[in-house]
Amino acid sequence: MSSSMRIAAGLLIPFAGTTAGSACVFFMKERLGRSAERVLTGFAAGVMVAASVWSLLIPALEQSEEKMGRMKFIPAVTGFLAGIFFLLLLDRLIPHLHLDSDSPEGIKTRRLPKNAMMLLAVTLHNIPEGMAVGVVYAGFIYESGGLTSAGALALAVGIAIQNFPEGAIISMPLRAEGMSRTKAFIFGTLSGAVEPAGTALTILAAGFVVPLMPYLLSFAAGAMLYVVVEELIPEMSSGEHSNLGTVAFAFGFAVMMTLDCTLG
Repeated sequence: MSSSMRIAAGLLIPFAGTTAGSACVFFMKERLGRSAERVLTGFAAGVMVAASVWSLLIPALEQSEEKMGRMKFIPAVTGFLAGIFFLLLLDRLIPHLHLDSDSPEGIKTRRLPKNAMMLLAVTLHNIPEGMAVGVVYAGFIYESGGLTSAGALALAVGIAIQNFPEGAIISMPLRAEGMSRTKAFIFGTLSGAVEPAGTALTILAAGFVVPLMPYLLSFAAGAMLYVVVEELIPEMSSGEHSNLGTVAFAFGFAVMMTLDCTLG
């Protein structure tokens, strides 16, 4: 497979995961049960945590080791914290969903209708995911730090796997609130459109900042882990039977770790 085809795969595979998840609206009942949502969210969180460690933070440390020795942690720590604070800033600027145990639906809203905030929340989640795939593919293209096409593919597949539940979590509630199946599918699919755009922009930008690759990798990891801690873990752990989310998290982590170790 040529480099251009591999890059195209990196752009499209995660988006295909969102599309497939959104298509559940055509085959499943109109509303997801709370247990199903908890399992899907926990699985997605596990995939994202494993991807952050194996596909982003560990390569960032390895790239810094030759030049910085024992101080190799500096780029990783700096980029990681920058990613956390970048998402914290977006969290303040973009209204989205937060869990609220005192609310009947477990949701606390900010200004906008719930449907709009759901779409904004998933879009916010997809920004660091698109960046992560873009950074890894840029490392492969510019032969930076031993990043390989197989490792980039593993990350793209892992992101696609965790995008599947995200697509379903968007399209199914929209259908339950009266939207047509086709329209709910379209909105669910569009929620993932930011990922290929973010991947492409990151690949283009990374060509000018290859020396900063360890910072970029760890920045993407920090942004992804912020989403996990701020949004996904509270959602999968709320209410009764929270162990379902924990078990799903473990499986998601194991799946992504296996993909990265076998393909990367």
